[in-house]
Amino acid sequence: MAEDLTTAQPSDALDPDLAAAVRAWVDDDPDPQTAEHLTELLAVAEGGDPALREAARVELADRFARTLEFGTAGLRGALGGGPNRMNRAVVIRTAAGLVRYLTEALAELKGDGTFDVEGPRVVIGYDARFNSDVFARDTAAVVMAAGGHALLLPAPLPTPVLAYAVRHLGADAGVMVTASHNPPQDNGYKVYLGGRVVTDSGQGSQIVPPYDAAIAAHIAAVPSVASVPRSEGGWTVLGEEVLDGYLAAVGALADPTTPRDLRIVLTPLHGVGGHVAELVLHGAGFSDLHIVAEQALPDPTFPTVAFPNPEEPGAIDLALALAQEVDADLVLANDPDADRCAVAVRDPRLTARGSASGPGAARDEGWRMLHGDEVGALLGEDVARRSEGSGGVLASSIVSSRLLARIAADHGLEHRSTLTGFKWISRVDGLVFGYEEALGYCVDPGVVRDKDGLSAALLLAQLAARVHAEGRTLIDLLDDLAVRHGLHLTDQLSARFADLDQIPQTMARVRSAPPATLAGSPVVELTDLSQGSVDGPEGLPPTDGLRLVAADGTRVVVRPSGTEPKVKCYLEVIVPVEAPGDGADDVDTVGAARRVARERLDAVRADVAAALGL
Repeated sequence: MAEDLTTAQPSDALDPDLAAAVRAWVDDDPDPQTAEHLTELLAVAEGGDPALREAARVELADRFARTLEFGTAGLRGALGGGPNRMNRAVVIRTAAGLVRYLTEALAELKGDGTFDVEGPRVVIGYDARFNSDVFARDTAAVVMAAGGHALLLPAPLPTPVLAYAVRHLGADAGVMVTASHNPPQDNGYKVYLGGRVVTDSGQGSQIVPPYDAAIAAHIAAVPSVASVPRSEGGWTVLGEEVLDGYLAAVGALADPTTPRDLRIVLTPLHGVGGHVAELVLHGAGFSDLHIVAEQALPDPTFPTVAFPNPEEPGAIDLALALAQEVDADLVLANDPDADRCAVAVRDPRLTARGSASGPGAARDEGWRMLHGDEVGALLGEDVARRSEGSGGVLASSIVSSRLLARIAADHGLEHRSTLTGFKWISRVDGLVFGYEEALGYCVDPGVVRDKDGLSAALLLAQLAARVHAEGRTLIDLLDDLAVRHGLHLTDQLSARFADLDQIPQTMARVRSAPPATLAGSPVVELTDLSQGSVDGPEGLPPTDGLRLVAADGTRVVVRPSGTEPKVKCYLEVIVPVEAPGDGADDVDTVGAARRVARERLDAVRADVAAALGL
């Protein structure tokens, strides 16, 4: 008798537990699109086209391998159905866990165990990525149904506007739906705490432990999406007054006595910062502003860049080409949610005329993007100069250059090292300026307790205009700092992994066999950061990382990335610079020191690459 093909099962049937998990997710999925896609994947994985079956099974296995982890970076991941993706189901569960945490935190503050009748106040912002507005409204619906008050920003706006609103509106929490500079297929969910829940120097900052674990526990306790009440409406859509308030606060940083004769090229890299950055700069008097037309408007596909991060090769090529065309003095670039700021300038040491037009010509004319540590030093010096005698504190992450500590001491200010991430930098007591090398700068912590690429852009334009009026450039200011404090040259080496298990294996290998020398200088200090650190009077909490310091001051920090499948190595060398007037009047002493530092840094890179097994 012939086999009944309608009931026969393939010999390599799909894991029944996986199939059951997919069906359960689909039944609970509030989004018909992701539910339909998962259903189609399941059909192929269970018995569809043999040529596609294995790929479908791999895809489903990955989507259901784990739950997208909620941590100190909130959530971030690729869009799609399943617990290991960003989607409406994950967002609704996250919002339910967050509002439950806030409600209980407010009850504890009352001291009698009752819930606060006012409920938690949550302000919600979103960028222009796929589904950002949907995730924001889902969050508002959950907050309202739980007895809270949801305040929704009126349009896709930069992350710094949301961070401003948390403090300005006295919100107990803030949610920003954004994946910042991640690829187009990603989205994310940042959480800030403030108002009545956090009242110390971290008020209005992104979450840190133990808040993340407490919120994550409440998220994990949500039994299903169907169990989460959601309002059909009732939340408050804020008006333009929030953006107006932010613009007024940033505008207060402008010094009307400084010149404004500066030609600026600006790109928002298809993000939501273009219009706001234009308002900030025009409002401060910078009228000679040229925006890269191809990248001016928000576009979630990011069509002109392979990766929407100004640090990535090629990301600011269109801005450099425009700068060459209009003979600009300064290039400013924001990442898509405008919390970071990149700067490009002409460096006369790099001039080598050749190409007639385009980014090649710009580079031949000496245009280069400043490293985040260089920008941090420029802004740090500017803020420190204006903060002398204030008792203020400058702060930077442990992977950022040590130059900021020398700048702080030079102006009679304190310096703090923190763990990587602005959630740590922004909560330093007495903070007047903080930065991390990944293009993040906090220049006005009383207003925005986070990195802000728009206020940073304003201060950089103002600084460049001031020295431009003196016939100098930002490169000259960097040279001044090198003469005063030594040339601090930094770089980064990254190893990307497809197999995430290789990351802890790589860290273990470096711990067991670290380099004995760095560019020929013996390693004299080896600190396992997972055991904590004694930097600063408070010390640092444990974090996965290793720090090596050589006898000549060379430093290397090795750590897994918090947002990407990478192990990152941060390299720094310090070379003394002979000051003009010491027999070096006609010699480019900084340029000579830079060449020495570059050679040493290249040797350090080779030593670290060998230790990583690259």
